[in-house]
Amino acid sequence: MQAHELTFSSSRQDLDIEMVYAFLSQETPWTKDMPRDTFERAVAGSLCFGGYVNGRQVAFARVVTDHATFAYLCDVFVLPAYRGKDYASALMKHVFASPSLVGLRRIVLVTTDAHHVYAPHGFTALANLERYMKRHDPDVYGKQRSEPAAS
Repeated sequence: MQAHELTFSSSRQDLDIEMVYAFLSQETPWTKDMPRDTFERAVAGSLCFGGYVNGRQVAFARVVTDHATFAYLCDVFVLPAYRGKDYASALMKHVFASPSLVGLRRIVLVTTDAHHVYAPHGFTALANLERYMKRHDPDVYGKQRSEPAAS
């Protein structure tokens, strides 16, 4: 299969939500064990893109954005059986051509091992790391399950 066989949609109705949730919550370290309701809120508040081969979703990307100046690219994946076919690159080209993202001043992402995927699309390592801060709670999903419901 060549990348030209991959089609795209940013319609939430076209997403295979079950597959996307299963992959993200079970196969990725960054969203492992994410509660379903958290995932659904994330999708509802984001610009989401699916990549499809013969009508089957094989790729996903989510972008959190104000549609004017800033975006955070996250939850990008291509199913393992479809990797090595340039689908990730084709998905990135489609995402960055979206009218909601063209002309943004800054798009950021976090990756542990896919720098080679994003570098051809203009991503570089952060300069001035001392300016960036984060608030990170890697155990937040476990805490959400164990906290009693508010009354």
